[in-house]
Order: sequence, then C-alpha cells, then structure tokens
Amino acid sequence: MKILILKPSSLGDVIHALPVLRLLKAHRPEAEVCWWIEAGLRPLLADDPDLAHVFPFHRDRWAAPGHWGEIARVIRGMRARSFDVAIDLQGLARSALFTWSAGAALKIGFDNAPEGSREGARAAYDLVPPPLPPGSHAVDRCLSVLPLLGVPVHRNFVWLPERPRVAAQLRDRWPVAGARWITLLPGARWDNKRWPVGHFQELTRLLLAALPEVKISILGGKVDAPLGAAIASIQPERCLDLCGRTSLPEMVEWLRLSELVITNDTGPMHVAAALGRPVIALFGPTAPSRTGPYGAGHDVMQVKHLSCVPCLKSRCTHPEALACLHSLTPASVSDLAVRRLGMAAR
Repeated sequence: MKILILKPSSLGDVIHALPVLRLLKAHRPEAEVCWWIEAGLRPLLADDPDLAHVFPFHRDRWAAPGHWGEIARVIRGMRARSFDVAIDLQGLARSALFTWSAGAALKIGFDNAPEGSREGARAAYDLVPPPLPPGSHAVDRCLSVLPLLGVPVHRNFVWLPERPRVAAQLRDRWPVAGARWITLLPGARWDNKRWPVGHFQELTRLLLAALPEVKISILGGKVDAPLGAAIASIQPERCLDLCGRTSLPEMVEWLRLSELVITNDTGPMHVAAALGRPVIALFGPTAPSRTGPYGAGHDVMQVKHLSCVPCLKSRCTHPEALACLHSLTPASVSDLAVRRLGMAAR
C-alpha cells in the first residue's frame, strides 16, 4: 500500500499529525508512506525511518505563475507513485487541491469547522471520519482518520525518534553536561500569545535564586533574538541564549535533554510534549483543550477570571491590553516550576 499524508505546516500542526504516520507504519509496516510538507519544515522529517519520501511545498511561491512549473513537477512526482490513499490532515482549499491532484484511489479528509468545511475542502474527499466533540484536541482530530483504514489508535509509539548524531553535535557545541536545564520558549506567532519578556526575566531571577543547580536555556528563531538576549542578560554565566542559533533538528534534541520547558503557546511547545518533557504552558487567548500540550505530565496556566478567555483572536481587544497574560505572575510560575523539579529529583 502507498499512502500520502498532506500536512504542510505549521510546526505544531505537523507534530500533531505525526502519530498518524507512526501508527500507520506500526500496523501496516509494508506501507510506503510519503509526506507533503512546507519546505522550511522538511528537516523535521529528513531521514525519518517511517517515511519513503518527502514532497516539499514552498508556500510563498505557490500562487506565483513563475513557480507553477515547479508545482507541476511536484504533482507529477506524486502521481507517478500511484498512491492508494491520500490523507489530507490540513483540511484547507490548498491542501485539498493537492490531495485531489495527487490522483490517489482513496482520498480522506475532514468535514468540521477547523478543517474541511471552512474552505470547502470536503468536496475533494471520498471519506471523512465522524466529527469529534467541539474542543477536541488537534492530535485526536488527526487520529480520527485511522479507523477508516482499519488502524487501531493507541500510544505505543515513539513520537520523535532520537537523532544521536545531532545530539552529539549539541554536546560538542555547548556545555550541556553537569546541569539541570530549564528551557524557556518566549516567542509565539501571535504577539498576544507572548507572556511579557519582563515576566520571563523576573521568572529567570526567581528560578536561579531558588535552584542553584539549574541553568536556563532560551530557544527560539532569529525573530526571537531580542527576547533571548534580554532574558539571558539576567545572569549570563547561567543562561544560554540559543535563539536563532539552532537548526530545527538541534532544537528538537535540545528540548529532549531539557528537564522542564516553560513556554508560550507555540510550535516548540508541542515538540516538547511529544518528547515527553514536562511542560508548563502559559496560555492567554487560545484554548488548551484544542492546542495545549498533549498527554499527561504537563501543566497549563491560564486565568479564569476574565470572561473573554479564550477569545481565540490574534489581536487583543480587552481594555487592559493582554490582561490574560499579564495576570500570570512570575512568582506563580516559579513556584510551580520549583515543585515540578523537586518531584523529578526524588
């Protein structure tokens, strides 16, 4: 059987979809599975043991006529593999178009508000799973396609296999050994999902004072470099600013070695959860039931006294800007982190 999975972006969305790949291969080991992914995220799946091929998608080029030849070549490559099944886990018009164009004998997708019905993608599919209750987590929505193929759903799989070579590179480049690392993720795609950098700075002060054996690392992209620099300046000898300095595989392996991850609602948060690292997630306008850290062993901090939470909006309209995030105090986050690390050390 040949199967195409379509889930191009974002980082968190691809992490949510990976259990579909793992369970397909666990129960259909003979299956040849390929993935269509945003080109910038391709390193996440490079050399993945469960994938036969990765088709890159350049989202910033696809609507430009000058790049239509490139898109046509990708579609021809899909069609040449004669897929038996195409599974669209993105559920938007663009992914539905590629699903239909791939020419698979059976096309599977969604028909719900987050995916499928929003842009009319449902019209491209032969089968859709029964809708899940509103507020269901994105991982569970992805997994709901598997019973359509007779594949049982369980948690007996490795979400992100270790990359020993990349882990060794980290140890060569940075002083990994001899410390308990707390990793901070201060960035986020929406500004109103970002806990104030001043709060992260105060949190760093509190953690370093309470936990003398701990060091702080700050992860993020190049755009997060000012945040990383501001936080690391609190105590440079015990803080390591990695914003914009790691590749995607290196970021994954750094999170794997972290003892605790304190994070905004952002893509690397889902990586940490997939790796089984304890997460303290700071939520403002978004809904943890839908996009929070998946699985047990995590803590979500979100205020309950504001009627607008969660607003699910990318811009804050509250009279007190970002009141939902400002209300989460550094002291409360530090207290929880100290308790979590104390339990881990027992």
